[in-house]
Parts: sequence; structure tokens; C-alpha cells
Amino acid sequence: MIENTSQTNISSTIWQLGKQAAAAALQLAQASDSCKREALEEAANQIRLQEDNILSANRDDLNAGKRKGLSPAMLDRLMLDSDRLRGIESSLRSVAAIPDPVGTELACWERPSGLRIRRVRTPLGVIGVIFESRPNVTVDAGALCLKSGNAVILRGGSDSYNSSRALHACMARGLEAAGLPAASIQLVPTTDRAAVGELLKLNRFIDVLVPRGGKSLVERVQEEARVPVFAHLEGICHVYIDRHADLAKARRVVINAKTRRPGICGAAECLLIDRQVWNEIGIPVIEDLLAAGVEVRADSTLQSISGTQAAQYEDFGKEFLDMTIAARVVDGVDAAIKHIRQFGSGHTDAIVTECERTAASFFRQLDSAILMHNASTQFADGGEFGMGAEIGIATGKIHARGPVGTNQLTSFKYLVSGDGTVRP
Repeated sequence: MIENTSQTNISSTIWQLGKQAAAAALQLAQASDSCKREALEEAANQIRLQEDNILSANRDDLNAGKRKGLSPAMLDRLMLDSDRLRGIESSLRSVAAIPDPVGTELACWERPSGLRIRRVRTPLGVIGVIFESRPNVTVDAGALCLKSGNAVILRGGSDSYNSSRALHACMARGLEAAGLPAASIQLVPTTDRAAVGELLKLNRFIDVLVPRGGKSLVERVQEEARVPVFAHLEGICHVYIDRHADLAKARRVVINAKTRRPGICGAAECLLIDRQVWNEIGIPVIEDLLAAGVEVRADSTLQSISGTQAAQYEDFGKEFLDMTIAARVVDGVDAAIKHIRQFGSGHTDAIVTECERTAASFFRQLDSAILMHNASTQFADGGEFGMGAEIGIATGKIHARGPVGTNQLTSFKYLVSGDGTVRP
């Protein structure tokens, strides 16, 4: 690991990574699907073989995180165990198995001039991924970029550095086994924050940046980057319980949306309850949350439920990433939609209702990247969408939106054929 290096050395290191990635991208754009599959399958094998080394490295990160005072939710994001490694391994094999997007024909048509025009998928080139405490991003991002024919430069946070290095070594062995360039998947060899600034300026080589982390990181990337950015600022996800909700479904969905993994961006951060059912449905749901150890910051109506805390204005529109949720009563679906428009982040929002018409209105009037009906917001995940994995959830409105998988990591080009055709 490079530490306490000069700005000149860091700049030179990042420039070299970019130069190597650009050269690798040229080869990857022409790599066969079988070759890319072999690399990913071997990387999955290596994760199984190197489990002890990976978990040892992760323990080092966890111990350092505890000394730094990381919250339980942040430590959960950082933690790896055998089950999570099996999930990472499975994700690699899933990405390996999905169809290769490169060269896929998106459209084909002929013109009166005699030209035949095809629009086909093509890699973006070099992707820069800047992430914080989740070491699995090393594998997910590397796998998705490789499958879509892109080279990737990964800059993980200091909290997960040892874990990321151990996982990256497995990806490197996969590339070697398949005869692909080692620079296809590179990990920035320093935790110095100056490396982020250098990546943001590397428009000579990087085609797209993907930040995965806290609001301050994403805002910095969006403000300073000289290339396009796939990003979301926050995952302020809502669950709205409608007057036509089924009580059993509401209880299952809300508990899962908040407590399954409270530290991920798809965790519910605000619960909205139709005033008409706050007593018969709202009370049992909030009591479930309280029993599960969730701190419920409630409006004046819901504060009548024993154990709730008084909500402050700033609690609405806040990403807690912990066992805390804001809750309030609203006057029907239109009021819920108005609240989400004001306080939401455009990530994922859910409605629990048995009325298809109300659900359709919720879907039509909101423009979040992902909208759920009678389903937990924790399904906001590329793996759950059948993409194998994701590089992040994009909330912008151009090109990639929602889970960013292999298709979203491609652009397209036009292939035009004629027969000595000239334009009059």
C-alpha cells in the first residue's frame, strides 16, 4: 500500500493506472464471451479457495473500524463472513452466466437510399468506481465491467482496504487464468484521499465515474468530475401504507424494508400511514418496529404509541442507515405522493395496498428510479432484478437509471452498410 506519498507520486500512479486501463479496454472490447466467463468463474473459485485469507483481512478492517468508532450499521456494511462470501461467489457466477451485451443488436432498419443501419451495444471504455466501506463492490464492479467489455479502476475506502485487496487478488487470478490483461480490473494502491481528486481529473482515460458512498463523497464527485457520473446522493426510501392495505402484508414489508439490513441504500427511512388506517394497521406495524429494536421518530398522531420518539422536521428526508425510521400520518395517497416528492431522493419508494388503481396512481405520479407495490424496498438490488449484480443504483434520468448492470455499462454505435451507395 502506498502511504504518505507526495502529490506528484499519487498523480503519477493514477495516470499510469488510467493509461493501463485504456490499453486493456481496447482488448476487452474484442474479448470473447467464453474468455470473460472463464475469468469470472475462476475468480469465483479463488474466493472459495482464499476464504481464510479474505476473512483474516476483513477482521483487520473490522478491528480498525471498531477502534475508529464506526457505527454498528457501518460495521455491518464492512463485515464479511462465510455466508456473504458465498453470496459474492454466487454473484460472480451469475454475472458470468448472463448474456454478453457487447455486440447485441438493438435495432435494424433500411433506408430508401439502400443503406442498412444497425444499432449495436458497445462498451463505454474505462469506468472509475469510487466506493467506501462495502468490500463486495470490488467484486461486483469488477465483474460487471469485465462482462460488459470495460476496464475498471477501483478506489475503495480506507475502512475496507485490506478486504478489497484480498478480493481483488482473486479477480486478478481470474484474469490471468483467462489470458486477459491484468489492467482490466485495477485497485488504486493507496488510501490517500488525494487519489480521489486525481481520478476526478482523469478525463484523458476515464469515460464514466461511479461513486458509491455517503452524500459528501457523491456530491464531491458530481461537482468536480470532468466525465459523466452515474450516481445517487442518498437512498431516502419510503413505504406508504394505504387505506386498502392488507395488515399481514404491511407488517412483513415494513419490517423487512427497515430491519433486514438497515445500512444499505435500499433500506426504508420513512414510513407513511393513511390516516384512515393508522389505528388498525399503523399501530401494529409501529409496535413491530419497536419490538425489533427500531427507534421510531413519530409525528404528533403516532406519538400516542408507547415507545415512539418525537420526530423533528429534519428527520423527514434523512438517510439514517441505522435502526431508526421517521413515521407520520398522511391524508391518503395524494398526500403521500406530495410528501415523497418533497423529501425523497428518487431512489426507491413503495406502496402497500390491495387497490390496483391506487397503486397505478402511485406509480404514475412518482418518478423515483424504482417503485414497489406490496414489496420491500430491500429488493432495490441488481441481483434481485436478475442482473447478476449491480455497480450501484443510479437516480439520474439519462442513460443508466436504477440498478446499473451490464447493459447499463454499454453505449451503442451505428453500423451502416451500403453497396457503393452515394448521397445525391
